[in-house]
Amino acid sequence: MNIFSYKWWWSRIGGRPWTFMMRDFYHKFEYLVIILCFTMGYFIHPYLTFREFCLITGVGTACFLLGHLFWGKKWIEGQQGG
Repeated sequence: MNIFSYKWWWSRIGGRPWTFMMRDFYHKFEYLVIILCFTMGYFIHPYLTFREFCLITGVGTACFLLGHLFWGKKWIEGQQGG
């Protein structure tokens, strides 16, 4: 198996796709994830121009919406990869 493939890495670190592990973490600790995002934004914002801030916020919002509208699946705790 190729050492540079995503499947090679997740099969050795965690045993299943990292997206599933991240979804489990998010559903178990949703409040913590939201607080971490706000904290990151608070510490990063002094280094950004208003235009950069709007661009990052817009892209993040679009990805969030697209993830829910098009790529969302029912959450199954401990879901395994194929």
